[in-house]
Amino acid sequence: MIYRFRSKATGDTLMLGPHGDLLLRLIGREPAPKGIIEVDAMPAAIGALQRAAEEDAARRGEPAAPDEPVEPQDSVGLRQRVWPMVEMMRAAHAAKEPIVWGV
Repeated sequence: MIYRFRSKATGDTLMLGPHGDLLLRLIGREPAPKGIIEVDAMPAAIGALQRAAEEDAARRGEPAAPDEPVEPQDSVGLRQRVWPMVEMMRAAHAAKEPIVWGV
């Protein structure tokens, strides 16, 4: 399955099924073929994704600040996976537009 997250405030964000499932679980949602992230829920979701990315970076030995240089890794970290969605949520929240998928 491929997730296509959409918002009127941004372009689409695509994620492979396992990564979309993980993202939804991190924000307290059960993976589902269709859904919506309401504007009011976005600040908490952004915070949850940022905390999870920071914890993953600490486990991987990466710098805490997102703008610090990162040593090459053999795999993609959680920070790289969730960053597009965090940016999408910030833009959608500022525009007061929900994010939907599967519709």
